[in-house]
Amino acid sequence: MLETHQVTEHHPKLGEFGYAGDDHVVPFEVGPLDVRGRTVQLGPMLDAILNRHDYPEPVARLLAEACVLTVLLGTSLKFEGKFILQTRTDGPVDMLVADFSTPSALRAYARFDADRLEALVAAGQTSQQTLLGSGVLALTIDQGAHTQRYQGIVQLDGETLEDAARTYFRQSEQIPTDLRLSVAKLLTPGPGGAREQWRAGGILAQFLPQSPERMRVPDISGGDGDPRDVTQEPADNSWRELVALLGTIEPTELIDPTIGAERLLYRLFHEHGVRVFGGVPVADQCSCSRDKIRGILEGFSAQEIKDSTEDGGIHVACEFCSKQYDFDPAEFAAQ
Repeated sequence: MLETHQVTEHHPKLGEFGYAGDDHVVPFEVGPLDVRGRTVQLGPMLDAILNRHDYPEPVARLLAEACVLTVLLGTSLKFEGKFILQTRTDGPVDMLVADFSTPSALRAYARFDADRLEALVAAGQTSQQTLLGSGVLALTIDQGAHTQRYQGIVQLDGETLEDAARTYFRQSEQIPTDLRLSVAKLLTPGPGGAREQWRAGGILAQFLPQSPERMRVPDISGGDGDPRDVTQEPADNSWRELVALLGTIEPTELIDPTIGAERLLYRLFHEHGVRVFGGVPVADQCSCSRDKIRGILEGFSAQEIKDSTEDGGIHVACEFCSKQYDFDPAEFAAQ
């Protein structure tokens, strides 16, 4: 059972007992508005993932948003499995992958065309829409062997990841959902002096009234086919108030460690009362292993082993964590 506490002005300062801190997803509930959601601030974990690959700043910002969105969605899984966010587009950043394995492991990487990216940076054209281009965002839930994957696909055509996530919930889940994402570098003091560290944060809130009628969108007249416009939002006052409240969030509030998840939730919902549950930790943890890679190589033909050999060995680097595994081709000579 999740531990809960009520957020008030009299609770302990951030960092003391009862506050989740960095790299914890904090579930919450606002009963009077029929709202449930999750919020998170990613700090050291995200900084480690991005610095490991030394991505150019525009690429790192994109991948950071993907990580926030992935942990907000992945930590909602009630079973052992994976939540995978992946983009495939025709822009200079043609692939983002963020992979969350229950209960807490996150890994991520980005693929990009360095020459195209450099040209856009020089021209000052580094918006998400330009970097991603056109393609798809796929959100996949994998419960493991002997189960069928569930996958929702959203078109990316001039949309940000935040906008695409809203479209996914509106079209695939049909749950009124709003969210905010933010990424920045902050100067952090340390023994060797101040240094820049990546931080990112986000909040996702869903309108879940007991009566389905309150989730209905207004009817529109005329036109062929389905008379309901799927791009419209519910007319319920609670939903409208939720959207208005989330619209007041400043990007810095989502990443500022002196605010934190709980204080942000109090600022947003103190007039209604917000119930905050114990934080769910997330960690920088890759699932690669020598045995897994060996198993893949054991499926190679003799010619494929030969083609994979370089400088007398087979060298495999994990795209997620950059760890390198070295094998002697003789291990697979009998194949």
